[in-house]
Amino acid sequence: MNVPAKIAHTLPPLLLHARFPLSGVPRKGFVRIPERSRRPGSKMAWSLDKCENKLDVIREATEAHAPEAIGALKSGKVIAVPTDTIYGFACDACSAEAVNRIYEIKGRKHTSPLAICVGDVSDIERFAVTNHLPHGLLESLLPGPVTVILRRGESSILDKSLNPGLDSIGVRVPDCNFIRVIARGAGSALALTSANLSGQPSSVCIKDFESLWEHCAYVYDGGVLPSGRAGSTIVDLTKLACYKILRPGSAEEETVAILERHSLIEEKSKA
Repeated sequence: MNVPAKIAHTLPPLLLHARFPLSGVPRKGFVRIPERSRRPGSKMAWSLDKCENKLDVIREATEAHAPEAIGALKSGKVIAVPTDTIYGFACDACSAEAVNRIYEIKGRKHTSPLAICVGDVSDIERFAVTNHLPHGLLESLLPGPVTVILRRGESSILDKSLNPGLDSIGVRVPDCNFIRVIARGAGSALALTSANLSGQPSSVCIKDFESLWEHCAYVYDGGVLPSGRAGSTIVDLTKLACYKILRPGSAEEETVAILERHSLIEEKSKA
């Protein structure tokens, strides 16, 4: 390639280092890049690898990815999932090792109980006592943004290592198709808790808990959840004909209306 000398000075400086000579311009050759700046072990390469590894765990929260999630749960892994309120960490509730892993990820005290999630309202009686409740109550509350506290009872198939010392269990059936599909497929209850460090704000998008992705087998992205960070409404239904709101959550008004429509009376806190 020959370029007249009178226009060579108008070319970008980078061209002056071309392999081919320019007419009237001294040959400069390549600028040698020091080998150390290109080593795979450089800081830049390490940062890119870490970023790629983190992104490897991200999946869309669609039914197409449900078999993979179910496999991870059955293998005792922890996954992150969207619900109808906030993002949560989930694992097999009957795997003591997986449950312990959730506590470690969150930095949560083992004295703080975990709730469980099941795929359908009809599954609840496998894990908790429901025969004292008015007919149709659970079906009116769930699926939805409500956690019902029930007695475990002797017939519960839950492992005794889950919330040891407690005779009650919080149960969720989220109004979220993805988590219900994987709960059905897992064939067990899922231990479920918010996807965040203990004491920190709840997560409404996966970016909110990015620092914890590396501890999960998979992180399922359901986009930004619209319900805010309040979480589910928690209601104690362990006593006959009574209810007690333990956490207002995102659906207190609707929950109370349903409870009172089924003739339950609010249990007043003791002074």
